[in-house]
Amino acid sequence: MQNPALGLIILIFAGAMNGSFTLPMKFTRSWAWENTWLAWTLFALFFLPPVVTFITLPNIHEVYAQTGMGPVWIVAACGAGWGISQVFFGLAVDAVGIALAFSVILGIAAAVGGVVPLLRDHPDKVFSPGGLGVLAGLALVVIGVGICAVAGRRREKALGLGPQEGKASIGMGLLYCLFSGLGSALVGIGLDNGKALIDASVALHGNPIWAPMVAWLPLMLAGGIPNLLYCLFLLRKNKTGNRFSLPSTGGYWLLGFVMAVFWFGSTLMYGIAKDMFGSWGTTLAWPMFMSLIVITASVHGIRTGEWKNTGPAPLRIQLSGLTVLILAVVVLTIAGQHVQ
Repeated sequence: MQNPALGLIILIFAGAMNGSFTLPMKFTRSWAWENTWLAWTLFALFFLPPVVTFITLPNIHEVYAQTGMGPVWIVAACGAGWGISQVFFGLAVDAVGIALAFSVILGIAAAVGGVVPLLRDHPDKVFSPGGLGVLAGLALVVIGVGICAVAGRRREKALGLGPQEGKASIGMGLLYCLFSGLGSALVGIGLDNGKALIDASVALHGNPIWAPMVAWLPLMLAGGIPNLLYCLFLLRKNKTGNRFSLPSTGGYWLLGFVMAVFWFGSTLMYGIAKDMFGSWGTTLAWPMFMSLIVITASVHGIRTGEWKNTGPAPLRIQLSGLTVLILAVVVLTIAGQHVQ
């Protein structure tokens, strides 16, 4: 069903959920990052995808039998690439700080995830009014995220946060950001390459709303493997495995499940919204999704006091970046009306 207006509404909710999914980490203070991320990985990538898939699409075996395993392996490869990018995300944060890494990585992911489908699926319309509008929207996404990166860097300096001595250089950290951003874009590209699977599911009388699960399942399972191995590596390296048995941390597993529900739910909603933008779905929806995630995460940061004691300049720059990102969503929405 093609309905860009409804797709945008769903996308806004998806971005809000994805930008909020890490909030429970603020309450798992007795755990290290790898403890919480392992809980999230188990629930979001290994538990929810197969459970939801087999409940909503009982004919999934017929789908894979009809299409063959070729499309499945392509989607799984994209998922594995995304999973590896999460390792580089951790290395990037260690080198350049959370704000700069987060902004640069999502900026790269938005640009690559929007441009690749445009050049692949609509090379003849790149310089059409609609195509130029899409490129303008993508440029605004990159600019807006870049401004947020500058604001985040100033915030970290004001609070004495960010990279420490003995860590990787800024140049190496930005290289990690590049690898992570390119890998992060594989989520949208992987779902796009799963179109044959989704079409087969619908042809076999699968519910169109849940049909994308035939692509999400191999993508998430493959992406979960690098995440799982990285968490286990950090648990051993940092000797934090014993934190799972600390008193009063049993409820942390519930928080990990809540994180998984928010992330998984937002991912499903993105898949539904993307299809409502028609053949330009990924090109339009992916950068919008990335922008809405940054906007939501930034609002939560401001709301929870992350910008206190930083002075007025960093917050002013951050608000400028958010304004540009909102403008990017508006431009992409308008462009979407001229590309169908």
